[in-house]
Amino acid sequence: MPNNKSAKKRVLVNEKKALNNASAKSALRTSLKKARVSIASNDENKNAAVNEAVIKLDKAAAKGLIHKNMANRRKSRMAKALNASAANSAGGGAVAAGAASNAGKK
Repeated sequence: MPNNKSAKKRVLVNEKKALNNASAKSALRTSLKKARVSIASNDENKNAAVNEAVIKLDKAAAKGLIHKNMANRRKSRMAKALNASAANSAGGGAVAAGAASNAGKK
């Protein structure tokens, strides 16, 4: 139990941040799931869904919500799945825009 004013404030701020982080992570997972489902079902809007997921991953990594390596790993796997589904379908597909946006950065 906090004993002084600043400790009480930290408890309140940490609870608020925890709620915001939980909401942001949930939105990120939803976006990733939509992208996976659209790739699996060979939806015509799969490129848009993947691009949206890539943007959300980049923003989450920039805010410290997830580690940057985790974001890059997920983007890479998603681009790989997108390209595999494009190769299996009649038309060709391109790598998701921005999937390699962090390539070469340290």
